[in-house]
Amino acid sequence: MKIGFAQINPVIGDFAGNESKILHAYRTLVAQGAEIVVTPELAIAGYPPQDLVFKSRFVPRNLEVLESIRAQVGPVPLVVGYVDLNEGVGKPFRNAAALLQRGAPVQKFFKSLLPSYDVFDEARYFEPAQSVAPVVVAGKKIGITLCEDIWTERYLPRRLYGASPVDSLVAQGAEVILNLSASPFSLGKARRRAAMLGEIARSHGVPVCYCNAVGGNDELIFDGNSLAFSAGGETLAKLAPLEEHLRVVDLEGPATPVSFQDEPEELFLALSLGLRDYAAKCRFKSAVLGLSGGIDSALTACIAAHALGPQNVLGVTMPTEFSSAGSIEDSEKLAANLGIGFLNLPIQASFECFKSQFRDVFHGHPEDVTEENMQPRLRGMTLMALSNKFGHLVLSTGNKSELAVGYCTLYGDMCGGLAVISDLPKTWVYRVSEWINRNGEVIPLDTLHKPPSAELKHDQRDQDTLPPYEVLDPILQLYVEEERSVAEIVQAGFEESVVRWVQRRVDLNEYKRAQAAPGLKVTSRAFGGGRRMPVAQGFVQ
Repeated sequence: MKIGFAQINPVIGDFAGNESKILHAYRTLVAQGAEIVVTPELAIAGYPPQDLVFKSRFVPRNLEVLESIRAQVGPVPLVVGYVDLNEGVGKPFRNAAALLQRGAPVQKFFKSLLPSYDVFDEARYFEPAQSVAPVVVAGKKIGITLCEDIWTERYLPRRLYGASPVDSLVAQGAEVILNLSASPFSLGKARRRAAMLGEIARSHGVPVCYCNAVGGNDELIFDGNSLAFSAGGETLAKLAPLEEHLRVVDLEGPATPVSFQDEPEELFLALSLGLRDYAAKCRFKSAVLGLSGGIDSALTACIAAHALGPQNVLGVTMPTEFSSAGSIEDSEKLAANLGIGFLNLPIQASFECFKSQFRDVFHGHPEDVTEENMQPRLRGMTLMALSNKFGHLVLSTGNKSELAVGYCTLYGDMCGGLAVISDLPKTWVYRVSEWINRNGEVIPLDTLHKPPSAELKHDQRDQDTLPPYEVLDPILQLYVEEERSVAEIVQAGFEESVVRWVQRRVDLNEYKRAQAAPGLKVTSRAFGGGRRMPVAQGFVQ
């Protein structure tokens, strides 16, 4: 049997665009010999549609598109994801797939297992299927599943469901399992996913075909990496990572070795895709960011140049008396290396003027963090002025380590429309930056090697305030991503006073993160929709 994989990049709510994309993929794959074509989960509506489904015309419009596609499908069946109405008791909608074929009635399949953890909230909208059954296509019994339906207990954090749709389908004679998916990217997930799917195919003795979405939707990045496995669990095909790909896979074909990208490359390309799609889907054509001469803004600029094209990126250095000559030179050199636009707009005069406004009010009080924070806030205002005048998307450049402990300025360096690397710990910022320089200097070597500094006062270093990043990042991994207690982290070998400092800083800075720009998720737990903490609370680990 030949399966056509339509690994496409739908836009949430762009029904006309998604219809065109689905039909183009269908026709292309049929011309290449596909006997059945499969799309990602919710391909007509885009994933995740969130509360758009409650708008009065959203679901009806998606059903109109389903009927339009049905009218244009030929004898080769198409399995397409969409939102259906639930006519019975329960939630108003179904996460659904439709089997469309000329001359045949529409056959509908509903998602059984609805994830409601991390970034997922499907139980808010959808009613689960109560049963599943295979369907005969081209003489074979096909089991059609949707994303979570195929995830098994050993690959989830704990047992979440009391049933296995795949077990049930195979017990009813399914000879092939199809899975329409919208599985978001996180570091290392593509490898884990492949291991899981191979094990499912091998343990059940049936081929497994997994078609994943690709593209960025707000904080989520979908990585593609669609897969086909033989009944023996051997890989028959892996589609391209992080880009659209149409491919016909013969389930009787030979096994093929597959490879995955190195982690720094994977992160760089995922962040590039996330930025590119965020800008395009929000109708931005260009971006502006502050260049400090530091590693965070340098990496963000590299991602932006790759994602949007260097001609569409503007870097701005905004020095004060505390900015070193080397930082200004490094910023200018980086811009030249990337070919992006560059402006030098000093804010020293504005800084002095702003401080003078408080001369009488602050009389008798020494300068402190108040004056330090005036500088990033003036920089944020400068970037927003450029955004308003020229229509640029403002990119904030803070990393996950800083955001976690509040080493950032609200309405200052946190200012922006998208926080590109806000889920990338500082140690990973260096690893990805070193990968960028693998074939020669793109990021100036001085930027890579000098001690990190906010340069908001003389001789300032990050490590004056923070633990070394080599210590901070593993603690944050345990506390934020793994939800370990202080006692457990100390037992893992970290100094208690340092752990308690980190824990309190993370907890006390929820209010900053609640006001931060949306960030691109690349780790197993990001600050964003998948981590919901109260700002006003009194619990201490």
